[in-house]
Amino acid sequence: MVEWVKLELDIDGFDETRFERYLHRARSSGIRFTTMAALGDAPQQRRALYDLNKACSADIPGRGPFYTYDEYVAQRIDVATFNPNGVMVGIRGDDWIAMSATSLHPEQQFAFSEMTGVLAPHRRGGLSLAVKLLAIRFVRSEGYRRLVAFHHPHNEAAIAMNRRLGFVDQVG
Repeated sequence: MVEWVKLELDIDGFDETRFERYLHRARSSGIRFTTMAALGDAPQQRRALYDLNKACSADIPGRGPFYTYDEYVAQRIDVATFNPNGVMVGIRGDDWIAMSATSLHPEQQFAFSEMTGVLAPHRRGGLSLAVKLLAIRFVRSEGYRRLVAFHHPHNEAAIAMNRRLGFVDQVG
């Protein structure tokens, strides 16, 4: 049985100024950031999000087979916790190259980082930090004070990225 790494970010204590340079760098390299809400939560955008999420998830250790499109829509989009404003997308030209999807869980009083991913050819430039910063801003704007993330213990890159942002091991 896998012992998942459970991380949590204190939104009130998060200092975003330390990470704004990644957002500026990405924008100056021609990447524009938007949300599913701004793009329109329509079938074409859902398919593009699915394709991006599937491609990025292929590198996650222990991930196993990815959802079919219909499973993805049923389990990740057509659910009460989905908010198209919480799905950040990085686009270069017409290509979706980065994402960070965050769901809101008001009854448990936390936001959940569903997935942050960058297509392999676009990694190593801080793009994951940039798109995650936008997700954290979304969480803050919605009044949430906690953002949680779960990772397979072998997903060292994602764990390191979140710890760099200030995520700590979740307690309780």
